[in-house]
Amino acid sequence: MASRSMKHIFRSVDTIITVTVMPIAFMLMFVYVFGGAMHAGTSASYVKYLLPGILLQSIASGVAYTAYRLFIDVSKGIFERFHSMPISQSAVLWGHILTSLLSNAISSVVIVLVALVMGFRSSASILNLLAVVGILLFVVLALTWLAVLAGLSAKTVDGASAFSYPLIFLPFVSSAFVPTVSMPTPVRIFAENQPVTAIVNTIRALLNNQTVGNTIWIALAWCLGITIVAYLLAIRAYRKRILGN
Repeated sequence: MASRSMKHIFRSVDTIITVTVMPIAFMLMFVYVFGGAMHAGTSASYVKYLLPGILLQSIASGVAYTAYRLFIDVSKGIFERFHSMPISQSAVLWGHILTSLLSNAISSVVIVLVALVMGFRSSASILNLLAVVGILLFVVLALTWLAVLAGLSAKTVDGASAFSYPLIFLPFVSSAFVPTVSMPTPVRIFAENQPVTAIVNTIRALLNNQTVGNTIWIALAWCLGITIVAYLLAIRAYRKRILGN
């Protein structure tokens, strides 16, 4: 099932452009066009600051296609066809989830490679790098279950992928691109207490081999909470719409 979904991704040019090329274009624009105006120092230092937020935006774009592909499968009756075969009833659903994890991992690697060309360097230890990978996979898993919920609950194909728009926008109102201290007080309060800031600050600290403090637990708590709530709601929607329970 995962192989089937991956083939759809590799055959879809717009998916590759949106998930990989667009975040890279944003990174190039922020560093080389806006970087000087933000007094971020050298372009290499701003790439280091910017990279975690760009990765989260790429993930948000990637899971939107999970919701889209899932909605298409539901509307075309693919689930019913596979359920007539001697395979697990949840195999199609988990195929989409595994595809989301794999495709987002590939796009993240490509973005990091471009960042390295732009001057990004990390002083992180192996354990820190593994922690970064683990957090990013946790983020993908949490947002993928949100995508599953959207794909199973949407009434139209546009509605299936529209849920990702707030997720793509959230990094702009966080510490992803500029420090929150420069924001107006109401915006700063929101920015400092939403999940993207905690996740971005944690990844940034790990990549710079700095102390993460309680921020990592806040980030993990956000990821765990989103995963649990989205999973429960998605399974409920799956049983109602696909299994008829």
